Amino acid sequence: MIPMVDLQTQYATIKTELDRAVLDVLASGRFALGPEVAAFEEEFAAFCGADHAVAVSSGTAALHLALLAAGVGPGDEVITVPYTFVATVASIRYTGATPVLVDVRPDTGTIDTDQAAAAIGPRTRALLPVHLYGRPAELDPLLALGREHGIPVIEDASQAHGAEYRGRRVGAIGTLGCFSFYPGKNLGACGEGGIVVTPDPAHAATLRSLRNWGEDERYHHLRPGYNYRMDGIQGAVLRVKLRHLPAWTQARQQIAARYDELLRDCEVTPPPPTATGCTNVYHLYPVRSDARDRLQAALLDAGIQSGLHYPVPVHLQPAYADLGGQPGDHPAAEAWARTVLTLPIYPELPAEVPGRVAEIIRQTLATTT
Repeated sequence: MIPMVDLQTQYATIKTELDRAVLDVLASGRFALGPEVAAFEEEFAAFCGADHAVAVSSGTAALHLALLAAGVGPGDEVITVPYTFVATVASIRYTGATPVLVDVRPDTGTIDTDQAAAAIGPRTRALLPVHLYGRPAELDPLLALGREHGIPVIEDASQAHGAEYRGRRVGAIGTLGCFSFYPGKNLGACGEGGIVVTPDPAHAATLRSLRNWGEDERYHHLRPGYNYRMDGIQGAVLRVKLRHLPAWTQARQQIAARYDELLRDCEVTPPPPTATGCTNVYHLYPVRSDARDRLQAALLDAGIQSGLHYPVPVHLQPAYADLGGQPGDHPAAEAWARTVLTLPIYPELPAEVPGRVAEIIRQTLATTT
């Protein structure tokens, strides 16, 4: 079976480095935060081109604390999209604020900036775009909106480690940027992890306090806080993997280019191209087809896994029914949810797999039902 992601093979390629790093933490006894986490924060901030990075326990924790650091709370509204992993919207709820969902662009699946502009009201406290599948959202219009209305742009870069927008790495462009290190991400921990990057030292100080029970010093709690610390083993693991990320990204981009070439004459819609000065790091490789379910079944019959990201947009999820969403409210998001199939893509993917995938897609679409 060809999986969507092969973490065992990745581990085998860096086993010596990873084992040494983990054993060093075990020997040190520094398991909560500690020097490995501090070193990773510095290295990841430099990687992004950010001044500060604050490591936390998950990507969801990163979003939650970034919103709190930006001053979002009960009675506020935060504008984001319904076509995303549910954590984007859940994190807004955690603050007591109300998510305001606007549609995505039909061509890119990322936030429609015109609809975001129309949704801004007196209670809007933040804009929360999602860099989907490794492709940057269109940030310049959002940053202009933020400046015009005096509201921060908080980037959900959970799927876009190292992606560039107009020559700058995403996450370090808005007021705050949030990343996930869930194991299957381009930069994944051996467990859970997340980080917030920011140019603002005051935001960084607030984040450091919030992640550790609101402390400003030991047993002195300046504000209500959370147990959102990154553990030392994850810091050590991520330091090792960060050194490999540029090569892994290049491999993903080469696989994506191969898919692009092989699927050019197939009746599927490939991932949207990136604009000049932007790069896609291909956390996922999404194709769109009205025959999505039939294609997935054919691939599985051939021993190839594929994914559905995300088949039910947030406004149609039962957990968010109180937001009043109805079918047809966000037609572009619903179209993406209905038609997207994500194909296997990871740095260690066997070279012959894209060709097999393309042939199965071609044959399946040529067969009438």
